[in-house]
Amino acid sequence: MSEALDKYLQAGKIAARLKDEAPKIVKVGVSLLEVCQRFEELTIELGARPAFPVNIGMNEVTAHYTSPSEDPAVIPEGSLVKVDVGAHIDGYIADTAMTFAFSSVHEALVITAQEALRNAIDAMRPGVKISEVGAVVEKTMAMLGHKPIRNLMGHRIERYKLHTGKSIPNVSGLGVGRIQEGEVYAVEPFSTLHDAAGVVRDASQAFIFRYNKEKRLKSPDATALLEYVRREHRFLPFASRWLRGDSPISSFNLAFTELLESKCVLPYRVLVEASGQPVAQAEHTVIVEKNGCRIIT
Repeated sequence: MSEALDKYLQAGKIAARLKDEAPKIVKVGVSLLEVCQRFEELTIELGARPAFPVNIGMNEVTAHYTSPSEDPAVIPEGSLVKVDVGAHIDGYIADTAMTFAFSSVHEALVITAQEALRNAIDAMRPGVKISEVGAVVEKTMAMLGHKPIRNLMGHRIERYKLHTGKSIPNVSGLGVGRIQEGEVYAVEPFSTLHDAAGVVRDASQAFIFRYNKEKRLKSPDATALLEYVRREHRFLPFASRWLRGDSPISSFNLAFTELLESKCVLPYRVLVEASGQPVAQAEHTVIVEKNGCRIIT
């Protein structure tokens, strides 16, 4: 077994453990911040590092929401909650997600996302057109009375690169290239209601960021903060609350604003379903092998 494969499998095993523990963590009345922190702490306890801040999305909030440090929100009765977690071992990433329906109204959406994920993975093998996988997802959801989010996709993964090269669409007519043996993908269908817009839009908020570039900055605090970000988070996304707790400076808000305005750091905007309808998500990381895919999460 190669070193890379071994580390992918280790990361996948830890991501799967996080999923196993999720029902104990994601409960009505629990704060979103507590959910995020508990998963991130558990990732470290199990021997990996978070590949990105835990994403937690309620109802129409679809992706890129992680709790800020003073987040007052709690999981309410009747909500549909998506949790997307990632673990890495030395940069080898496993990415997985699950959805919890705290109302029977939303259970069908969860089942649809899971079934679409299962069928998409079954369709993936060396030589298959990527567009064919998207068609499988869309057809599965239509048969179950739902609709995919067309502008969110699964993604190829490489070492220290969460999104690289090819994407796995959730609708037909998109996607370029073919699946190749040895590639690693995060496959993640998002399901919504049949009469929803079926697309996500950017919200104004951003709580997840990525390092972008070096630049001469005006303030010493911004310079120190950028150096910290470059050293600690150069390759993978990070949360603003991580910096607040760990950064070496006192005037955090001013320094971080300067990093954003200079584009040394770029935001991932929170993504919401454009018509305000609830969204479910299911996700596995897979390694493409000769006769199909190995699910590692």
